[in-house]
Amino acid sequence: MSLWINTFVKFFFLLTPFWVISTFLSMTQDMTLSARRNLALRVTLAVITACVVLIFGGNAIFRMFDITIDSFRIGAGGLLFLAAVGLVQGKPRAASAVNYDEDMAVVPLAIPITVGPATTGALLVMGTEFNTPVEKTIAGTALLSAILVVGSLLYLSSGVEKILGLKGLNVLSKLTGLILSALSAQMIMTGIRSMMHAE
Repeated sequence: MSLWINTFVKFFFLLTPFWVISTFLSMTQDMTLSARRNLALRVTLAVITACVVLIFGGNAIFRMFDITIDSFRIGAGGLLFLAAVGLVQGKPRAASAVNYDEDMAVVPLAIPITVGPATTGALLVMGTEFNTPVEKTIAGTALLSAILVVGSLLYLSSGVEKILGLKGLNVLSKLTGLILSALSAQMIMTGIRSMMHAE
């Protein structure tokens, strides 16, 4: 149970939910409530697809490109740290210009806003840490639960905005950045320690 909770919390904060909600609200401010909720459902499905591929396809990707997990762990930790700094400073990864008349569910809301480069790297690394079928099952259910919670927050984003306000979401985003900075430091130190022991 502790493994599930620990994994769930990591995945939840990796998805930077509060900044995602802020961005989602700003990009859908001209939409009706039903259209916004329909979009939230499609974003959730896109995020589930992307994350499942990343967390369970990491080993195959590393073998394909002949990349060691420790070197990737250090690189992904560095990217995650930069993303964390952006959240703390209130300048997270920006959404690139997009034609908002087109569907936004997959690009940019799912990728790269919810699942950005730092999150991608972290998911690939974390996926290699689950080896047994039981661990993979726990990781899969924890990941799915985290995504569904974030998706529910998007679905109820209008209510969340009324309760927390934009300032509240901004404060929670900064706290998320602090947690991600700790995760990134752990990833980098683990990678360095493993490389030193391998030598």
